[in-house]
Amino acid sequence: MEKLLELLHNIRPDVDFRNEDKLIDGGFLDSFDIVSIISELDNEYGINVRVHELTPENFNSAGSILRMIERLKKANS
Repeated sequence: MEKLLELLHNIRPDVDFRNEDKLIDGGFLDSFDIVSIISELDNEYGINVRVHELTPENFNSAGSILRMIERLKKANS
């Protein structure tokens, strides 16, 4: 989780990724932020986030992003 939090903080240092659970629904992240996050996830974790994964449920919190990462990594194994 710490590696993910650092990655997210580097993209948007003004957002409290550790505690916020409405990153999309609360308007903390915009589409450019999501594109940046997806790019970094691909680089860091070697996952391919497909269009059907681009839901608020997968990006509303660091925990939901981490669960998506784990699910995609498991699917690729």
